[in-house]
Amino acid sequence: MATREFAEHGIAGARVERIVAAARTNKAQLYGYFGSKEGLFDAIFFGSLERIMTVVPIDSTDLADWAVRLYDEYLRRPDLIRLATWARLERRPAGHLVDDADRLDDVKLRAIADAQAAGTVRAGDPFDLMAVVIAMSMAWSPVSNVYAATDQEPPEMHEQRRTLLRDSVRRVVTPN
Repeated sequence: MATREFAEHGIAGARVERIVAAARTNKAQLYGYFGSKEGLFDAIFFGSLERIMTVVPIDSTDLADWAVRLYDEYLRRPDLIRLATWARLERRPAGHLVDDADRLDDVKLRAIADAQAAGTVRAGDPFDLMAVVIAMSMAWSPVSNVYAATDQEPPEMHEQRRTLLRDSVRRVVTPN
C-alpha cells in the first residue's frame, strides 16, 4: 500500500494515515521503524531500484534487448517510474537522482565500459549511453509527455513498440 500511495501522490501528497490503515499498523510503529514519512519513501524507492536491477539485469552484449526488457517491466510495474519521477520532482531536480554514495549503477556502467573496450558498443561516456538507453525504454512509460502505454493495450501494439525500440537502441549503441 505504501508503494501505491507514494507512486500516486508523491512524498508531499502521500498520507501516513492511509498507509497505516491499509497496513493495519499504527503511526508509532511506522515512525519507529522508518523514522519519518521520507524515510519510508526512501526505503520503498531504493527497494524499487534494487528490484529492477535484479529483475532486469543489464546485458552489455545486447543493450537493445535490455531496453525492451525495461519497457516490459515498466508496463508491469508503472509504480517504478512514478516513484523515480516523484524523487526527481520533490528531491533532486538536477544532477544524479540519488547521492553518489547511494548509486546502484556501477555494475551497469562497468558492463557498458567492458562492451566498449571489446568494440561492441560505441565509444562515449558509459553513463550517457546508459541514460540514453533507459530514456528510450521509457518512451511510452507512465510519465511520457507524449503517450503513456498500459498493459491493457493490444499485444501487437507492444510488439510494434518493442521492435522499434530494439532497432533504435541498436542504431544508437552500435559502433560506427
